[in-house]
Amino acid sequence: MMREGFSFRNDVLWPRTFIISLALVLGFAHVVAAAEELPREATLPLALANKAAAAAQEKCKQDGYRVSVAIVDRAGVLKVLMRGDGAGPHTTNSSSKKAYTAASLRRPTSEMAELVAKTPALQGLRDIDDKILILGGGLPIEIGGEVVGAIGVGGAPGGHLDEACAQAGLDSIGAVPKVAPPAGK
Repeated sequence: MMREGFSFRNDVLWPRTFIISLALVLGFAHVVAAAEELPREATLPLALANKAAAAAQEKCKQDGYRVSVAIVDRAGVLKVLMRGDGAGPHTTNSSSKKAYTAASLRRPTSEMAELVAKTPALQGLRDIDDKILILGGGLPIEIGGEVVGAIGVGGAPGGHLDEACAQAGLDSIGAVPKVAPPAGK
């Protein structure tokens, strides 16, 4: 005989459902706590990467240089590559490697080139990785106190000229300047 308001199925399932729900909530709280411990990193949005590359490309074009511009994320992974009209085929590789080097070492590549030239014991830096290229023209992209990527320019007749174009890219997105402006500006 069945009592009114009693359902064997509901009375048996209710404790089981409650226990499963409680376990999920408590387990989820652990996941949330673990997630809060994860480091937070700023990322370079594709729109800003494109804007920086276009500005660097335009600066070099105005100065009469045919270049390629590469933008990488903080890990050195390519986000944008622009090869200007008439730029040599080698410029895509050099700009990508300069950007990778600046992101990896978190410093301008010209600074690294000077350091290696002055300190022979550091020559090995050139061989750390097959993607490293220690020539002027690569700058880290720093926004909000974090290096979020890097820009590399290759193809102008001198690393300092590549670097000036790279700086124009940084300026276009409000990144921390890495190269002093030319005298008189």
